[in-house]
Amino acid sequence: MQQYLSLSPEVANARAAGKAIVALESTIISHGMPYPQNVQMANEVEQIIRDAGAVPATIAIIDGKICIGLTPEQLELLGKSPEALKVSRRDLPYVLSQNKLGATTVAATMICAQLAGISVFVTGGIGGVHRGAETSFDISADLQELSQTNVAVVCAGVKSILDIGLTLEYLETLGVPVISVGQPGFPAFFTRESGFNADFQLDTAVEQAAFLHTKWRLGLKGGVIVSNPVPQADAMPKEEIDAITVQALQEADENGVTGKKITPFLLARIKTLTQGRSLATNIALVKNNARVGAELARAMLEHPAA
Repeated sequence: MQQYLSLSPEVANARAAGKAIVALESTIISHGMPYPQNVQMANEVEQIIRDAGAVPATIAIIDGKICIGLTPEQLELLGKSPEALKVSRRDLPYVLSQNKLGATTVAATMICAQLAGISVFVTGGIGGVHRGAETSFDISADLQELSQTNVAVVCAGVKSILDIGLTLEYLETLGVPVISVGQPGFPAFFTRESGFNADFQLDTAVEQAAFLHTKWRLGLKGGVIVSNPVPQADAMPKEEIDAITVQALQEADENGVTGKKITPFLLARIKTLTQGRSLATNIALVKNNARVGAELARAMLEHPAA
């Protein structure tokens, strides 16, 4: 499998030096935000991780290789190219074997991070159980991946467009622990509270690292969700975002938008309906997650399990 990996010089040097490395997904660049804010966000998030004493490794599929760490030119390509495919677990063999340009989702980024020996991954929000899944069976592959791939995912919860209660129930069934940072409540991406609690509250990187080391030393395979709420100053009012989400979902249904296209459609509509405020919140929460992820990656190295 190493034949498919291509480490950037920065990541290769970090691995050789035993430095903390933080994986980053690329779908947020290609499908989650408009250009040029997406590329600017990606560069700023990488710098936040460096400033916190770790090394960023944005992951994407380029020219038949899983690129672990991207150059500024590659980030620009992902941010601008309409050809970038949204890559989850099932898509990896196709995109690699056909030399397509691919942006990795949470699930695919977890797989690639584990292949590269990276145990901490920062994203905006994970996928989950979509509203109406009892008839559509639309459940993100992210959840299944969390049950089998040993990577901690630092996120701001799940997007408010999803059925958060069912998502947490499904994660419980799969045995995926959900940790919250700084509060007992599980966040809902644009808002700090979802109305549901996480399984465990662990506020410090050292506590989180001890949890991860213990889990994996016990042979309990699978990831852990480290849910980190958006800063209060950047959060959106829950009532407002809930109402706008319902409207966007109705528009998606009326336009027949399904599958991989639904999340980018909904985020774009929410951005329009909030006059851009949701994009500002999205960027703020990713940056906040980058800080927490960098601290966790360092704690994993500095506080190994006894």
